[in-house]
Amino acid sequence: MKEPEKPSFDAAAYLASTGPGRKLVQFAPKQILYAQGDAADSVFYIQKGSVRVTVVSSAGKEATITLLAAGDFVGEESLAAAEGQRMASATALTVCCALKIRRDEMIRAMHEEHELSDLFLKFLLARSIRIQADLVDQLFNSSEKRLARILVLMASLGESGAKETTIPKISQETLAEMIGTTRSRVSFFMNRFRKLGFIEYNGQIRVHRSLLNVVLYDHFPGDDAAQPPMEGISGEPF
Repeated sequence: MKEPEKPSFDAAAYLASTGPGRKLVQFAPKQILYAQGDAADSVFYIQKGSVRVTVVSSAGKEATITLLAAGDFVGEESLAAAEGQRMASATALTVCCALKIRRDEMIRAMHEEHELSDLFLKFLLARSIRIQADLVDQLFNSSEKRLARILVLMASLGESGAKETTIPKISQETLAEMIGTTRSRVSFFMNRFRKLGFIEYNGQIRVHRSLLNVVLYDHFPGDDAAQPPMEGISGEPF
């Protein structure tokens, strides 16, 4: 007698629903998904919202590693051969919904379901490429261009094809940490971008596609013009 065929696996459905070893969790803005030093016992798949990943040095200085959005995994270090501790903290920037998957369940599913392992591998490769690009950015680009690139990446302008899009509230201190400069320089550059028509802000930052052209072609209009005064921007979230 012919054995019944195994139902086809749907990675999207798996990551959108609860089941053995996985559950949906909701986070309010500034709520911690996990903290540096916690047991690395699970992976999170972000369904909605955005997450900030940070590390704190032994001297107590905090630095932002990256910002993640819907469709990203966070906490993937838990899949290492030996269980250990979290090397960073993950905090919700906005209202966030995520699927929390236990380490053993994620490992099982990846071994048995190639569609899920392929999806996860693509994510890891994209993350690796992003990290390399971030390093090159830090080594060779000016802090102004680094800020422009971060805003474009957060707005996902290169992927959506939209002419403009908004990004979650984020403080100048966080942006300064990510690009390796001071809050006052971020304040100056944000004011310059606004005057050049690259961004708008009123509670949220709206990024125009023209800023993507600046990143791609490495040219700011009016580079020889007098620099605008710093005004209208504080250290609070935009």
